[in-house]
Amino acid sequence: MKKILLLGSGELGKEFVISAKRLGCYVIACDSYAGAPAMQVADEFCVFSMLDEIPLRAAITKYQPDLIVPEIEAIRTEVLLEVEKEGFVVIPSARAANLTMNRDRIRDVAVGLGVRTARFAYAETAGELMAQSAAIGFPVVIKPVMSSSGKGQSVAQTAADIQKSWDYACAGMRGDRKKVIVEEFIRFEFEITLLTIRQRNGKTLFCEPIGHVQERGDYQYSWQPQAMQSDYLKAAQQMAETVTSDLGGAGIFGVEFFVTKEEVIFSELSPRPHDTGMVTLISQNLSEFDLHARAILGLPIPQIDTTEGASAVVLASKDGVQPRYTGIEQALSEPGVDVRIFGKPTTRPYRRMAVALAKGSNALARARAAAAKITVVSEG
Repeated sequence: MKKILLLGSGELGKEFVISAKRLGCYVIACDSYAGAPAMQVADEFCVFSMLDEIPLRAAITKYQPDLIVPEIEAIRTEVLLEVEKEGFVVIPSARAANLTMNRDRIRDVAVGLGVRTARFAYAETAGELMAQSAAIGFPVVIKPVMSSSGKGQSVAQTAADIQKSWDYACAGMRGDRKKVIVEEFIRFEFEITLLTIRQRNGKTLFCEPIGHVQERGDYQYSWQPQAMQSDYLKAAQQMAETVTSDLGGAGIFGVEFFVTKEEVIFSELSPRPHDTGMVTLISQNLSEFDLHARAILGLPIPQIDTTEGASAVVLASKDGVQPRYTGIEQALSEPGVDVRIFGKPTTRPYRRMAVALAKGSNALARARAAAAKITVVSEG
């Protein structure tokens, strides 16, 4: 039995815990608040800020895990680099966790490897952001170098939007780095997430591309497979393998690309299951969480089967506690539809609380219709 220390216990962590426990693992789920989704299904849990070096190191020392599995970016990754040297196994690797904690570092890695990215620059003040945006040319996309679920991301159409975008990025930042990335606005045909699996004992595998749509920088619905030209898919796979091979280790990576009429452009990378990949809970025989668990445990992945599927998020509308859900019965009355309630104990505007899943023909329309039937009701 492998002992796993899970750093971050959101909805993605919850599904990973379920997959890992089905394979006989013992999981300690960690997060900054009690009652987080993954804690509800784990064997044990710890509550502390993973940006705080002292309790992070204390948890590693106490539990002596076989595998340390980050689920979020906001971690004091310097500790992971240190404990890896001491013999602990970090998934996929401490270097990968450290580099992908911030958008600037992983973007610099991609550029260094010759991977095509959008033109970009960094800024640490509103004035610097104005200068860099003007150099790139409006409109520009502005994001904190460290955030989650699209928080703090906006598009500045003109110079008049810069201060507002700077303030919004600062409000959405995680961690302790007051820095943003500003990049050219890519007029893409569609965006994809290419789930890329590095195995301990086998070649790199790819899931069928996942198409998705974002609002406020956060994914709203996704579908699989996303049709694309074979040469574009091959280009995306080659770029994904180039970057993930450089990062090393084993596990699943969510690699995002913009697809334009002319080319495929690298966008971002997460060294863990991806939120848009929740569609795989219904579209694949092995979900992204199953694949992550198998890869990090060194278990075989002989085949990945895919059918048409889609996911659509259910959002909260206000701040509150003790959430309840109405409309689930109506949503589940549609054949081929499933619903996953995450179990988050509090709500806030636009917080992702559940996901509706659908498979078969017209999966996207049916998933979105199911999600629209569900309402989050909370106290306060």
